[in-house]
Amino acid sequence: MLRSGVQQVRVVLRAIALEQLADGHTAPAVARITHLSPQAVRRIAHRYLDGGLERALYERQGRGAKPLLEPAEKQRIVAMVCSDPPEGRARWTVRLIVEEAVKRKLVPRVGRETIRILLADHELKPWREKNVVSARSGRRVRAKNGGRTGGLRTPL
Repeated sequence: MLRSGVQQVRVVLRAIALEQLADGHTAPAVARITHLSPQAVRRIAHRYLDGGLERALYERQGRGAKPLLEPAEKQRIVAMVCSDPPEGRARWTVRLIVEEAVKRKLVPRVGRETIRILLADHELKPWREKNVVSARSGRRVRAKNGGRTGGLRTPL
């Protein structure tokens, strides 16, 4: 492994530390060679003894935070935003989306930042446009040579 291919630096350092420990060097001596702390070298050795080479060299996948919204909830919120805003409102705002999503029982509770990120992921900006889903494509009719013909637009 140390002599073939491209590896992450931390994986190579861990492999070197294990190799040096196998040759009989102490943790502080290995730490000086690899520029790791003696405690890190000991942790690598303990992981090797507990779980083998894979566990010593590679990090476990982190569990990470649980997604705040389920995919079905995201779809319902996006569909709501793509529809007309409530009566008396010209546009959707992030705060209005949060209020309406809870009021319509699409989600039990949700924060503004979660909604903002969801809208950004879907490239929605309902506060800018009255209609989120625009029917116009904005394509113009082109002349045969590729130039513009003027103000004519293609039919919808």
